[in-house]
Amino acid sequence: MAIHKKQEFTSKEQELSVFAKALAHPARIAILKVLAQHNSCICGEIVEVLPLAQSTVSQHLKELKNAGLIDGTVDGPRSCYCINWKAFEKFSNEFNTLFLNLKVKNDKACC
Repeated sequence: MAIHKKQEFTSKEQELSVFAKALAHPARIAILKVLAQHNSCICGEIVEVLPLAQSTVSQHLKELKNAGLIDGTVDGPRSCYCINWKAFEKFSNEFNTLFLNLKVKNDKACC
């Protein structure tokens, strides 16, 4: 039986991992680029510019929304999505802090 040990990590570490996982697919990065260009977008428009089926795009949008990276509204058959810039600013700051903390301040080569 597998035991989940996520609770052993800080909430910040868990949040950063969810953010990183959401960005860990090239289709999701492409979707974010499309949304950034249009500031808001209807799902059908995203499908038109990506080499993916509508159902695949919808699944990627769901993952981005679950991670808090995008906001979306459904109005009948139309779904409108936009980037959650507050979330990106938060995670950008947290990743920068993480990277700065990981930076080794030693002139010796590791390997």
